[in-house]
Amino acid sequence: MHATPESLQQAALAKLAELDGKALTPRDRLAIPAQEMPAQDPLARRSTMTEVALGYTAEQARLESMRCLQCKNAPCIQGCPVRIRIPDFLKAAAEGRFDEAAAIIGENSLLPAVCGRVCPQETQCQEPCTLGKALKDTDRAVSIGRVERFVADLRRESGKQGVPAVKPPTGRKVAVIGSGPASVTVAADVRREGHEVTLFEAFHKPGGVLVYGIPEFRLPKAIVQQEIDTLVAMGVRLELNYVVGRTRKIQDMLTADGFDAVFVGTGAGLPKFMNIPGENLVGVFSANEYLTRANLMKAYDTAHAHTPLYRSQKVAVLGGGNVAMDAARMALRLGAAEVHLVYRRTEKEMPARVEEVAHAREEGVTFHMLQNAVRILGDENDCVRQLECLRYQLGEPDASGRRSPVPIPGSEFLMDVDTVIVAIGNGSNPLISQTTPGLAVNKWGNILVDENGKSSIDGLYAGGDIVLGAATVILAMGEGRRAAAAINAYLASKAG
Repeated sequence: MHATPESLQQAALAKLAELDGKALTPRDRLAIPAQEMPAQDPLARRSTMTEVALGYTAEQARLESMRCLQCKNAPCIQGCPVRIRIPDFLKAAAEGRFDEAAAIIGENSLLPAVCGRVCPQETQCQEPCTLGKALKDTDRAVSIGRVERFVADLRRESGKQGVPAVKPPTGRKVAVIGSGPASVTVAADVRREGHEVTLFEAFHKPGGVLVYGIPEFRLPKAIVQQEIDTLVAMGVRLELNYVVGRTRKIQDMLTADGFDAVFVGTGAGLPKFMNIPGENLVGVFSANEYLTRANLMKAYDTAHAHTPLYRSQKVAVLGGGNVAMDAARMALRLGAAEVHLVYRRTEKEMPARVEEVAHAREEGVTFHMLQNAVRILGDENDCVRQLECLRYQLGEPDASGRRSPVPIPGSEFLMDVDTVIVAIGNGSNPLISQTTPGLAVNKWGNILVDENGKSSIDGLYAGGDIVLGAATVILAMGEGRRAAAAINAYLASKAG
C-alpha cells in the first residue's frame, strides 16, 4: 500500500521524540528505520506534471541523518565524484543545523537540489555506505541524496542561497560551450577567479539536459533556472541560440574573438536508433526528441505552447535506462491509454534507478522483460501500427558484467501500438569535432582529454558527457570542477 505523506510524518515525529537528546550508539543508529520518501498518489500524479517525490520533512531529514554511523574511513566520500564531506553534513543535519549542512555541501557542489533529485546515489556515495553493509542491504544505506535535497531546498526557499563572491577582474576571457551541469560548474568556478565568462547555448533556454532531458515531474525547471540566475548575478554572460561550429567555430573564438580559453560541455545529444525496418514510419521518435518537445518546448501545455504534440493511445518504449523511464512516464502524462516498456534483459540488469522503475510501475507502465523489437510495421498511411518483437534468454556476462541477451529462435510476436519511442542511449554530436581541425576524439566521437580536462588543442578543455559518453549529473560536475581548476591554473600561468 502507498504510504501517505501524513502517515510518514507522524511516524517520524514519534521516532524523533523517542531519540531526541539521547546519545546514540551504533546499535541505536542501526535500529532507526530508513525514511521513505513522501510522494504523490500514483493515480493522481499520472495526469500532472508536478513533482512526484515531495521531499523529506525536517523530522525525516534529521532521522535519516541520525542513521549515519559517522565512521572514520567515510567510504561514502570516495563514492562521491565531487568529494562532499558527507558525514559532516549529515551530522549537522541530524542536529537540526541545516544551514551549516548546506554550507558544507556547497563547498564542493553547485547543484545540490538537482543532484539530490536525479543522481544515482545508490551506485555512487550510498553503495559503499558502512550502514548498508552492516545491514547486508545496500537499499537500506543512509539516503544521502534525499537529505541533500531537503537541505538544499530549505536553503533556497528561505532565500539564503546567496551569490558566490567574485575576485577582481583579471582581463582574461573564457568561453563555455553548452549550459548543462559540467558547463555550469566551470562557468561558476572560473568566474569566481575574476575571469570574464561567456556561456554559449544552442537552444533558446539554458540548462542543457537538466531542461530538455529530465521531466518536470522529476526536476522542476524553476530549480535549474535559479542556478542559471545565480551565474548571471555573478556576471556570467549568456548567449542563447548560438550553435558553436555553425554560428562560430572554436578556432575563431581562440584566435579572433579574444578568448584565452574555451571549455566544451555540449553533452551527448545525438540519439541512437535500433537500425531495424520501420524506424522511418510516422509515430517513431527518439526519446531525445520526444522529451525535448515536452520538457523544453512544453508540448503538453496545449493551451499555450505551439509545439506539435503527437497523440498516442498505445506506446512502446524501447530501452531500460532512466531516459526510457522518463519517456514512458511522460507518455502517460501526454494521454496514452497504454504504455509498454520493452527491454531485452531482466529488471535486475536494468541501468535505470530502482526508484524510477518503481515509480513507472506504480503509474501503470507495463514492463516486457527479455524482449526486443526487430521490426516496426505501418499502415497504408505509413503510420505505426504494430511492433514485432523477439523473446530472449540470458547467456554469459558481457564486458559490462551484465548477462548477454540471447534470442530465442521462432519466438517472434506482434504488439499493437501506434507510437514507438527509442530510448537506447545517445552519442556525441559530431559538429564540434568536424569543425575543429586538430581536435582528437575517440571512435565514438568523444573528445579525448588528459586528467585535467585539457584537449589536444592548447587552451581548449572539455568535460561531461562529451568526454564520458552519457553519464550522470554529478560525474559531469566532477569533470567540470577539474577542468575549471586547470583553466584557472592555465590563465594564471599566462598572466605570469
